[in-house]
Amino acid sequence: MPEAPQYGYVTLLDVRFRALELIDEKSLSDACPHAWYNQTLCTVNNSVVRLGVVAGEYHWHKHDSEDEFFYVIEGKLSIDLRDRSIELGPRQAVVIPKGTEHRPHARQRTVMLMVETASILPTGNP
Repeated sequence: MPEAPQYGYVTLLDVRFRALELIDEKSLSDACPHAWYNQTLCTVNNSVVRLGVVAGEYHWHKHDSEDEFFYVIEGKLSIDLRDRSIELGPRQAVVIPKGTEHRPHARQRTVMLMVETASILPTGNP
């Protein structure tokens, strides 16, 4: 898999947990000191589950060939689209279809899970 371009975000694409290992999301997110952090937790078939701990703004981007699923655990996540914004609170989710330009941002610290194909580049296609 190609390395993510440098945007000042902490993006870890290594798979942190294998099948049958306990994943304690709360411990991981509570220990996170970064403003924008993305860690691949595990693989599920041809997809990965990633933990995001975010505060601030990501850049505009899209994924040409993959859908992206966002699920908020705590905080609030806004996802700007070119024609509107989607606001997610705890226990809310949305699928961003492939090819859709979007920009996630959070005014406060927000913890979320993302599900996407293992081949996706989190920062988007150039």
